[in-house]
Amino acid sequence: MRALLTTLATVIALTTGAAAQSVPEPPIQSPQDAACREQARAQIFSYPNPNNLSLYDLGSQIWHLCMASYHGRGPNPGRTEQRF
Repeated sequence: MRALLTTLATVIALTTGAAAQSVPEPPIQSPQDAACREQARAQIFSYPNPNNLSLYDLGSQIWHLCMASYHGRGPNPGRTEQRF
C-alpha cells in the first residue's frame, strides 16, 4: 500500500510540474527570432543575474538584447522622432 501511494505521489508531482512549465510561446516571426530564442534557452542558467530576475524575465532580457543586436540602432533605424 505504501509503495502504491509513493508511486501515485511521484506521478502526480511529475505531471503537475510538467504542466506548470509549459508556458505557451508566440509563434516564431523570423530567423533572428528563432536564433535569439535558442540563445536565451542556452544561456538562461549561466547568464549573470545581479537583479534576481525570474527565469522568465531573465530569458526575456537575453532575447531582447539579442534582437537589439540584429536591429543595430533600434527596431526602426530610419525613423525620425515625430511625437507631438
